Amino acid sequence: MTDMTDALLGRIDGKRHIYPFIVFYEDTDAGGIVYHAQYLAFAERARTAMLNLLGFTNRDVAERHKVAIAVRHCTVDFRRAARLEDRLHVDSKVIRLGGASLGFEQKIMRDDEELVTIEIFLACMSLETHRAQRLPDELRNVFCGYLNVSED
Repeated sequence: MTDMTDALLGRIDGKRHIYPFIVFYEDTDAGGIVYHAQYLAFAERARTAMLNLLGFTNRDVAERHKVAIAVRHCTVDFRRAARLEDRLHVDSKVIRLGGASLGFEQKIMRDDEELVTIEIFLACMSLETHRAQRLPDELRNVFCGYLNVSED
């Protein structure tokens, strides 16, 4: 599964997911600089694309397992600004897999230049009780294959 690619969803490269995109006008402020909250949106799109590329959709997971994956904790380190029409990519890797949780490190890059690093920890929760619930086995099994704690 190391060469999975889809033009809209990006590609799996080893244990990483690479999601390319272009900065649109709507992503920027009046000066053409990416608005800080947009980086979280870029990261969310990349995680969704990765999930889709691995054969799942958020809707399907919710309907079949009656769970949602919600943000529990997030840190963002802004290093450099992105600008209108920059060609960027989100480099995502799974860094933690717990009973009811999943952690990602996501770097928003311009070529080899790191612009923003996001560490985000997600919790699986029941749609019925709104309490933490174990990740469905099929998701756990797939993400376990992408768990990456030793690579830079």
